[in-house]
Amino acid sequence: MTASVLTVLRPGLVDYRDAWDEQKRLHEDVADGTRPDTILLLEHPSVFTAGKRTEPADRPWDGTPVVDVDRGGKITWHGPGQLVGYPILKLPEPVDVVAYVRRVEQMLIDVCAEFGVATERVEGRSGAWVRATDGGLDRKIAQIGIRVARGVTLHGFALNCDCDLSAFDRFIPCGIRDAGVTSLSAELGRPVTIAEVMPVVERHLTTLF
Repeated sequence: MTASVLTVLRPGLVDYRDAWDEQKRLHEDVADGTRPDTILLLEHPSVFTAGKRTEPADRPWDGTPVVDVDRGGKITWHGPGQLVGYPILKLPEPVDVVAYVRRVEQMLIDVCAEFGVATERVEGRSGAWVRATDGGLDRKIAQIGIRVARGVTLHGFALNCDCDLSAFDRFIPCGIRDAGVTSLSAELGRPVTIAEVMPVVERHLTTLF
């Protein structure tokens, strides 16, 4: 789908390293002004990725390989049933990275709301969260990890739709020890597929601007 200000690419299931290479290629073109703002919406085969703030104790304790990347944040998991978005966007001057992260959060909050899942921000923790009830833990349903170079964004967000949440039991998600992880399917008690979520995310992409 191509709009006047944004090209949306939906390549399906893509190896993480291949998608990272494609991000870097698109980033160079957007930064050079030879292509419009572009977003990749896709899935990855199961993979752990570690941002620059990842600590040794956060990593999988079973020795699972981890891909170290240049985004912010700590360690996370990507895999089937999780919708991953990589917006390659030229930010307005003066560049305000925090404001951009807040826009990404708002987009994710709005998407979840369309499915009847109430989420919000948690102070000091990026992403979209289902707040605790009855003495339980806050549950992260969407994560954010970005980098900005030459005024253009890299990396992005991941929304848990219908993924295997047991993958998050093998490490400390985002380095946060006092919270849980959830998905749209887990919250609603029914399968919520990426095919169902994709068009809703596309409708809300304008929030990123």
